[in-house]
Amino acid sequence: MTDNITQPSEDNRPPGPLSVPIFRMVWIASLASNFGGLIQSVGASWMMTSLAKSPAMVALVQSSTTLPIMMLSLWAGAVADNLDRRIVMLWSQIFMLAVSVVLAICAWYGVLTPWLLLFFTFLIGCGTALNGPAWQASVGDMVPRPALPGAVALNSMGFNIARSVGPAIGGAIVAAAGAAAAFLVNALSYLGLIVVLARWQPARPARALPRETLGAAMNAGIRYVAMSPNLRAVIARATLFGFAASAVPALMPIVARDLVTGGPLAYGALLGSFGIGAVIGALNSGRLRERFSTEWIVRIATIALGIGAAVTGVSTWLPLTLAALLLAGAGWVVALSTFNVSVQLAAPRWVVARAVALYQMGAFGGLAIGSWMFGEIAEIYGITITLLLAAAMQILGMGPGLLKPLPEVSDLNLDLLNRWSEPEIAVSVEPRSGPIVVTIEYRIAELTIVEFLTAMNERRRIRVRDGARHWTLMRDLGDAELWIERYHVATWLDYLRHNQRRTHADAGNFARIMELHVGPDSPRVHRMIERQTGSLPFALTAGSREVSAPLTDPSGSR
Repeated sequence: MTDNITQPSEDNRPPGPLSVPIFRMVWIASLASNFGGLIQSVGASWMMTSLAKSPAMVALVQSSTTLPIMMLSLWAGAVADNLDRRIVMLWSQIFMLAVSVVLAICAWYGVLTPWLLLFFTFLIGCGTALNGPAWQASVGDMVPRPALPGAVALNSMGFNIARSVGPAIGGAIVAAAGAAAAFLVNALSYLGLIVVLARWQPARPARALPRETLGAAMNAGIRYVAMSPNLRAVIARATLFGFAASAVPALMPIVARDLVTGGPLAYGALLGSFGIGAVIGALNSGRLRERFSTEWIVRIATIALGIGAAVTGVSTWLPLTLAALLLAGAGWVVALSTFNVSVQLAAPRWVVARAVALYQMGAFGGLAIGSWMFGEIAEIYGITITLLLAAAMQILGMGPGLLKPLPEVSDLNLDLLNRWSEPEIAVSVEPRSGPIVVTIEYRIAELTIVEFLTAMNERRRIRVRDGARHWTLMRDLGDAELWIERYHVATWLDYLRHNQRRTHADAGNFARIMELHVGPDSPRVHRMIERQTGSLPFALTAGSREVSAPLTDPSGSR
């Protein structure tokens, strides 16, 4: 193991997230809502054991909650990045409140069937999917960047404080008053967060450009993540982890019923032990970040969860199973909170909700598919073999990290440069005018061509990531020093967006390219609009002409 971060002094520690009033109020209200959600989860899972004896149907309760996150997260991330995140969270909470009330009424009158129960849990999952990216992205709006890892860990800890006590409370409520009472308690738990969100009035910076359409915003989010190696690596590992980890929470009702032969109180105790372990993991995640690299934190968490799953699968003694789930819960939250922090630190604010959404699609998609798959395996081979298989898959999931460890992203400066302004042009264009073709001319000495090509390969990634299409690099056959970079954007508005997305972390690449440029003047940029001959009036085609200007902006955003 290698140390990654030296121990900071007390004077250099970032401010605690709970010292920020709005984060503190939202966190407390979310804690209450998490209690309600866990109580509802116990009610739904235990009700399914009475409505259907099949382990596959019981496992589908978790799948029905997590599947919407996989299906809707990217859309929800685009909504969160384009609209007021507070409003998005507020309406999602109101929607889940309404669904929970209807679910409680149906349970009270005894009209629930297995598939109707799954339908209601699916709708609650839809509300969670809409709320998740907005809430995760809002954390970075509430606290300063140095406090972000602590805030994410606190969110995980808040959920798992509820997990440690909520299931036991939920089991007691189900045992005493039935599942309908658990569903009603969940409905009431949304009220506090709704009140806090309704009163919160965050400052919103003025928009320099119109909002993207949701389709364009979703494409931009996919493109950004696809062209960001750091984000791709984290999301891929989170997907593998979620798939293998899904067996433990999905099959816990069957563990309670068949392995330790208990009732709803035993099930609540198992969930509570898992949650207590998660709280312990969250409390120690800061110390782990100070001592170990991101890769080693995930490895430690993976081993803990694998051991916990294996022991849970072979144990029939309740105290031993509780201890195993304590270990599994710690591994669960340490890994997922580490993935979450890495995603948020590796994405700039303009696209962070979409990056978080794609991370959630991977992690919760793995959970949903894994829950279904392990439920089917348990149906055929039994609970013990299934959990041992899940533990083995968890350990094997560390393999990619041996070849390519997870990146360290805490030192990246992804604040926008904000050095670029709209250029003067001689041809009148509308925001929707296009396609726009941009060429930039560089003069490169023969001895530095390899360095130039290396820098331009990174330049291509940045261009495409921020919205450019058809990027090419050309060399003039009649002038050995002349190189031309060329790319397209769909419209003039897309060109403006493309240039305003440059971050401080990107500036070094353009600075290196400028060092390699040997011309007497700065590289020359040409901005052109494509026109089709023969299809426009003569007056328009005759009036079209190329616009060019020297590239002087040090950010390289031309």
